[in-house]
Amino acid sequence: MLIIIAQTVRTWCKYREMSNIGFFTLGSVEAVRPVFLIVMGIFLMLIAWRLAKTSGTWTSRIMVAGALLLGFGYAVLLPLYEAGLIEKFSPNGHFHGNMATALAWHLTKMSVMNAGWFLFGIGLAMHAKILTSPSPRPRAETRVNSPHESVA
Repeated sequence: MLIIIAQTVRTWCKYREMSNIGFFTLGSVEAVRPVFLIVMGIFLMLIAWRLAKTSGTWTSRIMVAGALLLGFGYAVLLPLYEAGLIEKFSPNGHFHGNMATALAWHLTKMSVMNAGWFLFGIGLAMHAKILTSPSPRPRAETRVNSPHESVA
């Protein structure tokens, strides 16, 4: 994982140095953003893993699936977008490469991130028992005879 982080930061630095902006420091927001996204993706996976230890089977599966999707989105896809290795989709239609490729990556990013947040949120809600239904009340026993009626 550290190799991926180092390669992403190195590629990001090379891309920013070749751009028309000559001023680039390691402490700038542009340099720290990909690292922050990678750390955030790893942190979400760790939190889901810790919560999955104490929850039921389906709850943990849903939560971990969402965290893995979010981890992939935050740790891989978004830093690649920031580094410029994946072409961003523009509604105006200005592309340097293939429009179909840009649209496919955009749809991949949107589906991974939205499905990840949905599954992670549903898993957290199930873990917190927000989505549980109350247990039904037991049926009251019906009497065959009225209390004022004689049995004999």
